[in-house]
Amino acid sequence: MSIAENIAQVYRQIEAAVAKAGRNHDSVRLLAVSKTKPADDVRAAYAAGQRSFGENYVQEGIEKVQALSDLDIDWHFIGPLQSNKTREVASHFDWVHSVDRLKIAQRLNDQRPDDLPPLNICIQVNVSGEDSKSGISPAELPSLVEAISQLPRLRLRGLMCIPAPAEDEAAQREPFHQLAGLLSVLPAGDTLSMGMSGDMEAAIAEGATWVRIGTAIFGRRDYSNH
Repeated sequence: MSIAENIAQVYRQIEAAVAKAGRNHDSVRLLAVSKTKPADDVRAAYAAGQRSFGENYVQEGIEKVQALSDLDIDWHFIGPLQSNKTREVASHFDWVHSVDRLKIAQRLNDQRPDDLPPLNICIQVNVSGEDSKSGISPAELPSLVEAISQLPRLRLRGLMCIPAPAEDEAAQREPFHQLAGLLSVLPAGDTLSMGMSGDMEAAIAEGATWVRIGTAIFGRRDYSNH
């Protein structure tokens, strides 16, 4: 199937999950995860109506931002972010979903160009408690929220998680339920970035507002260059 057909299929799945959860039809947005995929694939998705794209690798993402500067794309950085890469992200992206410590937030704030609107931020929370996963612990969240809320070039929108894989829907829903319960810690939180191809329905059932879908749109990824 083509990228356009894949996007249409994903939207049908989102609409079905939203209806099953009894939510408003426009309450969930699709973030097309284009990491490792060429700019031409992003352009094809854009031609099919997709406007929001997620990138995990700073240099690759910036190359695509620049190659596709003729399109009004909403660019989201969703991967781990090192402090030596914050300037590039602050200058080129509209959202960062993966902030997990104050140092990163402070640098994004200080390096956000004055001619751009405040950078939309989600705090990544390690809801599964996995040592291998990035993200702040739920107990540390309130103090980080308070600190980020004082940074004028950032707009704290919500929370993100990448939970451990689970087979059945009940097990999938548990970490999403936990993340949704933490959103009230944010003064004006309106965003839950959670759910990927394998657990999207569970995430939508628990209140996801962004679902991050890559393989179902663009096909399997080639990680040989990463």
